[in-house]
Amino acid sequence: MHHCSLEEGQVGICGARKRQGEKSVSLNYGRIAAMAFDPIEKKPLRMFHPGSMVLSVGSFGCNLSCPFCQNHGISMQKGDMAGTSYLSPEELADKALAYKCGGNIGVSYTYNEPLVGWEYVRDTARLVKEHRMENVLVTNGSATLEVLERILPYIDAMNIDLKGFNPGYYQKLGGDLETVKAFIARAALGCHVELTTLIVPGENDSEEEMEEEARWIASEIGKGTPLHVTRFFPRYRMADRQATEVEAVYRLADIARRHLRHVWVGNC
Repeated sequence: MHHCSLEEGQVGICGARKRQGEKSVSLNYGRIAAMAFDPIEKKPLRMFHPGSMVLSVGSFGCNLSCPFCQNHGISMQKGDMAGTSYLSPEELADKALAYKCGGNIGVSYTYNEPLVGWEYVRDTARLVKEHRMENVLVTNGSATLEVLERILPYIDAMNIDLKGFNPGYYQKLGGDLETVKAFIARAALGCHVELTTLIVPGENDSEEEMEEEARWIASEIGKGTPLHVTRFFPRYRMADRQATEVEAVYRLADIARRHLRHVWVGNC
């Protein structure tokens, strides 16, 4: 998304790509920093294989700089400072298949921002599909449509973070609202999409902003698009803040329901 202008060997803003010759190459290809067997609802996905389990993996690096990041220990690391183990696409796909007897439906690419290392997502997801299993992407949607087109044929479901609906707020996080809107609109044409908005007090918690966001989702993506409205807890560089009031989360969810059929609250 940032299209970093890098000198030879220099690492980009995401901490997971560097310039090598005339190319931007992935530093985190196959470098797994976290792995877990999660309920699909934890992604969160409520309308995609409910009640199932999915093998979840993450690496290091992110192209945003959210001060409330709950996985900052890996997502905000540059290079391999997070501590990782190498797992090839073949090994990960085979591991997913081995867990199928335990209820696993496939692989979820999550925890950090998976698309800063999209090549690994593409290569692994292609093999997972050969095993006739599912691929789930949990992303901030801050990627070009060119990258999205490379992976979308192999992705079955996404949860995309829609951080808010104010361009200024996105700029504070190092992102761009229009980029994310375009990403969501294209992704929804190719796979199952659910959206998540984390409500941060004093940042994106106005009723007017939620009204505008829900209206856009309904008109551009569809009234049946699932939206998760979730509660902020103090984390990372915002550890001195108060958690979002539960009543505020429910109030904003009710506003979203004026336009959308499937709205859930989270972390309440």
